[in-house]
Amino acid sequence: MKLSKDQFEQAKTFLYANARLLDRKRFEYHFEAGSAGSVIEVLRAYQNEDGGFGNALEPDIRCPQSQPVPTEMALHVMDEVGLYDESIVRGIMRYFERSALPSGGLPLVGPDLHRYPYPPWWKDVPSDVASVNPTGTIVALLLKQQAVPLKVGGGPAWLSNAARFLWDNLEQINRSFYHDLIHVIAFLRELPDDPRTAAALESLDRSLAAPGVIERDPHAGGYVHKVLDWVTEPDNYCAKFVDTETLSLHLDAMVAEQQPDGGWPLSFEPLSPAATMEWRGWQTVHRLTTLRAHGRL
Repeated sequence: MKLSKDQFEQAKTFLYANARLLDRKRFEYHFEAGSAGSVIEVLRAYQNEDGGFGNALEPDIRCPQSQPVPTEMALHVMDEVGLYDESIVRGIMRYFERSALPSGGLPLVGPDLHRYPYPPWWKDVPSDVASVNPTGTIVALLLKQQAVPLKVGGGPAWLSNAARFLWDNLEQINRSFYHDLIHVIAFLRELPDDPRTAAALESLDRSLAAPGVIERDPHAGGYVHKVLDWVTEPDNYCAKFVDTETLSLHLDAMVAEQQPDGGWPLSFEPLSPAATMEWRGWQTVHRLTTLRAHGRL
């Protein structure tokens, strides 16, 4: 099952009617010959003077101050369009250096989060405990980008400290939890020459292959992470854990999940109506790029 031309046009209409400027620019980049630079210019507006990102770049984190998760999202956006802006990256580096806890990692949330509206799942998250989520992916994408070349062991002390934190905590993560595993995968994939990486990935693979970690049921309800959350493109690391038939069923389900308004639904309840539309705009672009990567568009 492929997304039809009419369905694509409905998705486009949904985005232009409802999505924020950033996600419209992401859509234009992917599907209308838009420039990566135009995406970056919109992204820049979410960056604060300390170099981190806030201002509801992550739609459920409404505080204007910099937070780790929106900063991770900014790196994802730059990676998505293949353009790491040097000034933005240097700002993120400053933010990481100033915000890292003594262990070397970033907390999942910063102390300013609870001064502004936020959803209930952030209520009891401490701001004084470092977390693999999102430290792993932030470190991974900083290593991946080349606007400001970095190397563990040959770069700034904060980077080596962050890598040490991640290595020290690989065995403490929840090995059935998507939001821990994806950050470990991202980190390890950027360290192919480290002698510890192969054994760590082998251990991780046993967790990824365990029943229930990658949700195989394309119609499972609730806040679960299905095959296409792990395998957004055919060459993703987790693709080896999913057979062709299962992948096809999930792609069929993704096409069928498009809503009458042209956008895709969410598997969680956002903070507010505004956050709902912001998330759905982000998600709709993500669904379109996933379907295209798998030849369903």
